Amino acid sequence: MTDTWRGDVRPPGIDAAERETLLAFLGYLREAVAAKATGVPGEAARAPGVPSGTSLLGLVKHLTAVEHNWFGWAFAGEGDEPLDDGAPPAPGETADGLLAAYRAAADRSNRIVAACDRLDRPGARSLRETPAPTLRWILVHMIEETARHAGHADILRERIDGSTGR
Repeated sequence: MTDTWRGDVRPPGIDAAERETLLAFLGYLREAVAAKATGVPGEAARAPGVPSGTSLLGLVKHLTAVEHNWFGWAFAGEGDEPLDDGAPPAPGETADGLLAAYRAAADRSNRIVAACDRLDRPGARSLRETPAPTLRWILVHMIEETARHAGHADILRERIDGSTGR
């Protein structure tokens, strides 16, 4: 099959302060994940592409929860419990709805980052058995987490329709 979507998009070319650079790379990776899940027929996007059960929409739902859990729940102290980051897409959830929720979670995370005065400020709590990490650590972790899953999404999308590129 030929590549029918956005083609190869290069990482951001940015020479800015640390916060802006970290957010630019995280935004680039978020968009890469969303692009891979866009335009895929519902059943194909929801179908496991590997024996572990990972699907494109499962990755999107996972990253939505992870955004909320690290930026909202852990750093900002919002809510009583973190979201289940291992929950598969529910039968009634659509690709459009899951992608909208992911983008909303990313926007909320960006607002939390923008409201913080220092990247070395620790969050309200931790998702791990460690002291609350700093906003810098959370940003770097989310870049790593999103990049790892963007790679998974690359493979899943190529297996579905042959599309390649970032």
